[in-house]
Amino acid sequence: MPLSCLIQPNAMDDLFLYRLSRLLATAGAPMVRVCEGEFGITRREWRIVALLAETEGIFSSDLAVRAQLDRARTSRAVSGLVAKKLVSRTPRPGDRRAVTLALTAAGRALFEGLFPRAAAINVAALAVLDEAEVVLLDKVLAKLQNHADNVAPLREARDGSRAEWRRGGHRRAGLA
Repeated sequence: MPLSCLIQPNAMDDLFLYRLSRLLATAGAPMVRVCEGEFGITRREWRIVALLAETEGIFSSDLAVRAQLDRARTSRAVSGLVAKKLVSRTPRPGDRRAVTLALTAAGRALFEGLFPRAAAINVAALAVLDEAEVVLLDKVLAKLQNHADNVAPLREARDGSRAEWRRGGHRRAGLA
């Protein structure tokens, strides 16, 4: 039996992460249109709103970890949401650098309007699979996420130092 192209990749279309990226770009396009066109927020801002709907009063730094964004991107997204009056910032007493974030009433209303649309888009994306395949996909995704979270080479690549791309730098010290 021949090996899967995922096990022995020979071209871009054989790379697992590339295929996931293509799937996200294609299947996620309707979500971008709904977020931006109907609700006036970016997909990144939607991620922040959805996470705040689940975890009100979270610290900004904890939200960045949960959203899997760096602090600067999280801060920019939060600032945009604050400007749109969808999120409120409350400084922690005694440490004004640490702020807790919460949805405003308008942010909660946006979430309640957008979440059913997001759920429907996700259901439509999975419609080609039968129930057993969806259950299997869920298990496989959980296994892959756990692996990515806990395997040293993947964790080091994710948590390693960031390159200074604008100045021609490299990730490894001494190569800049």
